[in-house]
Amino acid sequence: MRRAFIAILCSLTTCGISAELRSSGLIATGSRWETPYQVIETSEPGPTIVLTGGVHGDEPAGARAAEQICEWPLIRGRLIVIPRANVPALKAGKRLIPGVKTGERDLNRNFPRAGSEGGTRGALAAHLWDFVAAQHPDWLIDLHEGYDFHRLQPGSVGSSIIDCNSDATDAAAPVMLSTVNATIADPQRWFVNLSLPVEGSLARAAAEQLGASAMIVETTSRDQPLSLRTRQHRIMVHQLLLRLGMVSQGSEAAIIPPPSPGPRVAIFDDKGAGGGGPPLMEATLRELPGSIAWRVGAEDVRQGALERFDLAIFPGGSGSSQAKALGERGRHAVRRFVEQGGGYVGICAGAYLSASNYDWSLAFSNQRTFADMREIPGKGMKSMWYRGPSSLVTMELSDAGKQIFGDHPGEIQVRYHNGPIVPPMLPNESPTYEVLAWFRSEVSHYEPQEGTMTDTPAMISTRHGKGRVLAISPHPEASKALRPMLAKGMAWAARN
Repeated sequence: MRRAFIAILCSLTTCGISAELRSSGLIATGSRWETPYQVIETSEPGPTIVLTGGVHGDEPAGARAAEQICEWPLIRGRLIVIPRANVPALKAGKRLIPGVKTGERDLNRNFPRAGSEGGTRGALAAHLWDFVAAQHPDWLIDLHEGYDFHRLQPGSVGSSIIDCNSDATDAAAPVMLSTVNATIADPQRWFVNLSLPVEGSLARAAAEQLGASAMIVETTSRDQPLSLRTRQHRIMVHQLLLRLGMVSQGSEAAIIPPPSPGPRVAIFDDKGAGGGGPPLMEATLRELPGSIAWRVGAEDVRQGALERFDLAIFPGGSGSSQAKALGERGRHAVRRFVEQGGGYVGICAGAYLSASNYDWSLAFSNQRTFADMREIPGKGMKSMWYRGPSSLVTMELSDAGKQIFGDHPGEIQVRYHNGPIVPPMLPNESPTYEVLAWFRSEVSHYEPQEGTMTDTPAMISTRHGKGRVLAISPHPEASKALRPMLAKGMAWAARN
């Protein structure tokens, strides 16, 4: 282990000023198991909690939530966070540790068992266990995900708290459950209390070997966006910290991105965001060194999460569904964020959301979309937004576009999937946007669409208050070769 940095902060408490010491380091330095940890210590006595995520590599919500919880200010006690306990499995996106023998592949079966002469199994479990034991934790919370809701599928532990039946966990779990369940409309998706954690798990070993109050917190991956699962983890951990007096009464289970040399980016990940959209946005942002990309849901936006970011990205999917998920309060929060200087990038659905001709749109500028209803012989009334399946078209950057995206001469091939087509302005109307790229070819599905796409805007920019807006009809993020170009546009919108 080695310490990477130390920072001293102060947090205001009801009792006065409590010094907060933050440090970070690495477990298993220099090996393939190397993983970071963070320690938040205060000057006020209180419990020591170890929080882990990413023990199974196909359960990313726990790792994301642990990273976010690292940023919360504490008013007493000590919090040690290992966000990515199983780095090789997380990189592979697989539950089990890759490249080890069969008996050691499931990390959460490799920790010491009661009554067993053996200790840990495998190098990764040994490194983690040595570190955890050295912290002398009062609590250990391990964040996981099940494949289904336990109430619907009892064979899955999804949406549950699995505790070790100590007096402390028996008292805390019901409060944590009632808090998160209050945010869930469908009772079939409510969290339940289960016990005991499986033998060989980190939580059970911490209880049996270290005397810690321990629990596994399981969200459900089925039909739920990553942002929601991450939020549910945060809600339950926050309720525990609140119960233990480690966070202030007025605090929330908030997303607080850390300072970064690059832009801090919020990617909308809720109803209306296509399943492939947020991951492709994350892949694009890897072209921006120093940037931080976290997914946010509609409730996060309504609670003001965007105010802590530099840029909001609304990906492909359904613009009307994104607007409905946000609600008027969420849409107002997005407008306010941009008005005060935040950046906005809308791609396909997100570009529809930024338009001006829907009662649900954000109306960042006066671009409209060719999406009215037309009578199609033999087929009835059809909306003109639909132009068929995903296909390749060509676009060409304008001079203004080259200033933002770089000099890409000639026509550029790009993926298109029913993004907004911007028709000419109405008579006596001047555009409040600037064209950054033009479509130079088109696709159509109905006869009235023919000739309505070529030489219309493919990408536009505008200003809204102090903020910059980028609306993109096609999908440059779908092409690895175009991601560096798109990343430049994101940096422009974020003023980075």
